[in-house]
Amino acid sequence: MLCFINQKGPFTEGIFRKSANMKSCRILKEKLNSGDKVNLDSESVLVVASVLKDFLRNIPGSIFSSDLYDKWLAVADQGNEEEKVTAAQRLLDQLPRVNVVLLQYLFGVLYNIEQHSSSNQMTAYNLSVCIAPSILCSSNSCSLGLESNFIKKVSLVQFLIENCLKIFGEDITSLLGESSTSCDNSENAAVTAQQPLESKPVTVIVIYKKAQLQDNTKTSSGMDPHSHLSTVLKVTED
Repeated sequence: MLCFINQKGPFTEGIFRKSANMKSCRILKEKLNSGDKVNLDSESVLVVASVLKDFLRNIPGSIFSSDLYDKWLAVADQGNEEEKVTAAQRLLDQLPRVNVVLLQYLFGVLYNIEQHSSSNQMTAYNLSVCIAPSILCSSNSCSLGLESNFIKKVSLVQFLIENCLKIFGEDITSLLGESSTSCDNSENAAVTAQQPLESKPVTVIVIYKKAQLQDNTKTSSGMDPHSHLSTVLKVTED
């Protein structure tokens, strides 16, 4: 999904912001959870982006780790840009390796989209408004409702997008290839261009519970609130 969004997203106005067809989202999630290969070329990039947000929102413990939630928010309060970058890198060192790998891919894609904001209207701020609620969660889970820390979360994610080359390394923008390069969504496609990492497979198992989609223009945009589905992300590091 990240590879597909990296290819199509930079040239799609309102990517991650515009709402997607709920039925199409539910059908795509069912296909992915079936374990069969899915041809994303026949899917709307808005649908794929919505399903990806749902996936990120339902990662147990949050991709940024709910245990580190307050420390992540405190990064935005650091004095200058260099101190914020250093603080973010120290927190990344405390995350499981699989979380860091996924964050590298995710922010590489977000950065590539932001670089085309003149055509897709998705600046780093606009992207952070849409993505932050799905990836920065407290121990009380990723609530879709408004919360007092929303502004801090948006500010942090905006900073991470704008400074991701310093934080994650300049090669993250090419981990999934160029945005114009066609992508294969098979199990190993997501890592064919990855930087050298430890040579062992890592797996994230995500349990979907009352999953819903959202964007920054609506209070909620539901997938099936009664579905309890699961999906597995396998990243083989060669």
